[in-house]
Amino acid sequence: MAAGDSTTATIGKSVQIRGEVKGSEDLLVDGLVEGTITLSDSRLTIGANARVQANVAARDVVILGTLNGNINAAGRVELRAGCKVTGDLRGARLSIEENAVFSGKVDLVQAAGSTEKAAGSAPQPTTAPAEKPGALFGTAATK
Repeated sequence: MAAGDSTTATIGKSVQIRGEVKGSEDLLVDGLVEGTITLSDSRLTIGANARVQANVAARDVVILGTLNGNINAAGRVELRAGCKVTGDLRGARLSIEENAVFSGKVDLVQAAGSTEKAAGSAPQPTTAPAEKPGALFGTAATK
């Protein structure tokens, strides 16, 4: 690793954890986890060899393996090719690659920063048509 790179904790292929996993650094799971995983301001990566039966909460969640449980992400959720996810998903952004398997409900929520941006741009489209009636039909309709 180069200097300045953030460190990632790893749960290896042969490791089995039953219970609660909490942390404040990025985590790569490649083994078996049953219970809950909570990484409030960090990235959770479920590796291709992982088998996770847990509800997970993290800033960003990337899944390459198998997850049975609900996902709650403040940021992005990525379902990579070959993953299998069963459970409900809640996050600000979602990416699903081809050949990813997902079964559950999706709830996409706006992040706090995008709420202000959307509120500032919402009035513009509603006032533009009122200023130019018949704009969709060209200038002939306004004569």
